[in-house]
Amino acid sequence: MKYPVKFEKELTADHYQITVPDLPGCQAKARTIDEGLTKIDQAVASHMSILAEYGEAIPNARSVDYYVNQAGQFAQSNHAIWAIIEIDISPYLGKSHKINVTLPELLIKKIDHQVAQSPAYKTRSGFIATACLSELQK
Repeated sequence: MKYPVKFEKELTADHYQITVPDLPGCQAKARTIDEGLTKIDQAVASHMSILAEYGEAIPNARSVDYYVNQAGQFAQSNHAIWAIIEIDISPYLGKSHKINVTLPELLIKKIDHQVAQSPAYKTRSGFIATACLSELQK
């Protein structure tokens, strides 16, 4: 899932305040944007682990445009920079279970071809899970 990340630097501060609006309370501070991306990745992983531990749902990500166009606390300021981080949420969705799925042969061939062509999908199951998550986010 791709989460928008907001970097905000006050004129008097020597660091960025980094927040993930879709994950309330998930934040970090860093002196540079590169350091901030590393720190916020770690903060998101910790946040997701806690959500999974308590059986909470993983929040869907909104677009950067959604937040930039919002009035109030998420409105774009002169000192805000937006970035996107991609998080593999599958480790936080719970234990895997094997199920039987019946699919047409040509669809299976297309899925297998896509998996072979793209390193993002390690297995047929991974591809199907990603497609299902994408559909459920709509």
